[in-house]
Amino acid sequence: MTGGWTPRRFWTATAIRPAPGGWEVALDDRPLRTPGKQPLVLPTRPLAEAVAVEWDAQGAVIAPATMPLTRAANSAIERVRPQFAAVAAGLAAYGATDLLSYRAEAPEALARAQARGWDPLIDWAATVLGAPLRITHGVIPVPQDPAALARLQAEVASLDAFGLTALHDLVTLPGSLVLGLAVIRDRLSAAEAHALSRIDEEYQAGIWGRDDEAEAAAAARLEAMGLAERLWRLSRPGAEAPGAIAPAP
Repeated sequence: MTGGWTPRRFWTATAIRPAPGGWEVALDDRPLRTPGKQPLVLPTRPLAEAVAVEWDAQGAVIAPATMPLTRAANSAIERVRPQFAAVAAGLAAYGATDLLSYRAEAPEALARAQARGWDPLIDWAATVLGAPLRITHGVIPVPQDPAALARLQAEVASLDAFGLTALHDLVTLPGSLVLGLAVIRDRLSAAEAHALSRIDEEYQAGIWGRDDEAEAAAAARLEAMGLAERLWRLSRPGAEAPGAIAPAP
C-alpha cells in the first residue's frame, strides 16, 4: 500500500477566546496547540481571528498549505521564541552586507536605477534609525560603522517573537535588513520592498527577456513577503480585526 495518514476535519464550530498572554482559537471548545503540543496563544485578537478563519475554512480534509498564518504562529512559538537571541542576531547581521550598500559600477543605467531606488532608504536608515550605512561599487566588501550596526541590532532585538517571525522573510527574501525594517516601520509596503530588491533583475530582464522559472520564484517571494507583512500588522497592538469569527460565549 502507498499513501499516508490524512488529517481530517474533526470539529464543527470555530471560536476565539481570551487566554493567559493573549487569545486562543477553540475548535469545539478545544484550544488549538502547536505541533509540539504547546498552547497556540496569539498576541492580539485580530491575529486570533485570522487564524480562526483559516481553520473555519477547512473542508473535510485539512490542508496545512492553506493556513499560512497558523504555520507562522507555530514557528513563532516553537522555533523563534526559544532561540530569540540567535534569530535576532542572524537577521541583524544582514546590515553588515545589506543589498542597498552594494551598487553596480556599470552599466550607468543600472547604477542610476539603484541610486534612485535605494538612496532614499539609505538616507532613511541614517536619519530615522540612526544607522548610516556606507555604499560601495562592485563586490569588494565595505566595512560598516560598528555603532550603526549596533543600532540596527537593537532595533531587531526590540521585537517580540511574532514580530521577529514576520521580519525574518522581510529581510532574508530581499537580502536587506533596511528594506525589512522599512516595512515594519511603515516606510514601505512589502510589495514596494520586493520591487526595490529586484532592480538588478528587472534591468537584466529588460535586456535579455523574462524567464518563466525566475518569474515564478519572484512571485513566490512576493507572496511570502506579503504574508510576513500581514503577520506583522495583525500581531501589533491596535491591529484592525477581520471580524469574521466571533468570540466564544
